[in-house]
Amino acid sequence: MAYSEELKTKLYRRLQVMGYHEGLCQAISKQLCTEFTASRMLGYLSRMEKPPREEDLVDEMLAIMSDRDRLVAKHEAEHAQQKINEMYR
Repeated sequence: MAYSEELKTKLYRRLQVMGYHEGLCQAISKQLCTEFTASRMLGYLSRMEKPPREEDLVDEMLAIMSDRDRLVAKHEAEHAQQKINEMYR
């Protein structure tokens, strides 16, 4: 999951345009700074007819981070299994 300064900035600006306060914009864009996470949040925001409540926005951020953590754990487990399989061969 690559880091993307461009997507991080795009997310930050999108949140600002939607009217969220500076601290929340910074916190969310700091936490969701990979291509995977920033793209997911930008997709979520683009589907909203009006800006979601701050609580809903933070909830979505936590869900995205949870998905990311599960994906990282899955890749780590697959890598470990691959190494074990190589060792058995």
